[in-house]
Amino acid sequence: MIPVLANQTFSSYTNLIDAVGGRMSALSAPNSPTDRDVLFGILGSHPRLGRAPANPEHLSELSKKEQAQLNEGAEEQAEKLRALNAEYEEKFPGLRFVTFVNGRSRDVIMVEMRQRIDRANTEKEIEETIQGMCDIAKDRARKLQSRI
Repeated sequence: MIPVLANQTFSSYTNLIDAVGGRMSALSAPNSPTDRDVLFGILGSHPRLGRAPANPEHLSELSKKEQAQLNEGAEEQAEKLRALNAEYEEKFPGLRFVTFVNGRSRDVIMVEMRQRIDRANTEKEIEETIQGMCDIAKDRARKLQSRI
């Protein structure tokens, strides 16, 4: 992101997030394996939904609350979410499932995961993952600004 961040200023967090999202999209070209490896390093760093991260201190308070909400419910649902995460990562090597949870239940998220796995479209998945990360970042920025 250095080319984006080093050479311009941003009037808002939303503009910054849009610029970073645009740069990530530019890295997604299938004909540039090096750029794509960089992008997958970014996209693959997102924590798995419904799983406790290896380093919980790396999550924001808002992300911790969201993950905790996804961890509520029956163990059978938790196992199904773990299986869907594994299936997703097998279908889309190097990616993690990313969506803006925004208070939606685990059941709703799992339906979306199933649809995206079944769609089996890597390019669309990259696009939706970038958009999901940007949506999450905008939500976090908006919530943090409202605390000030």
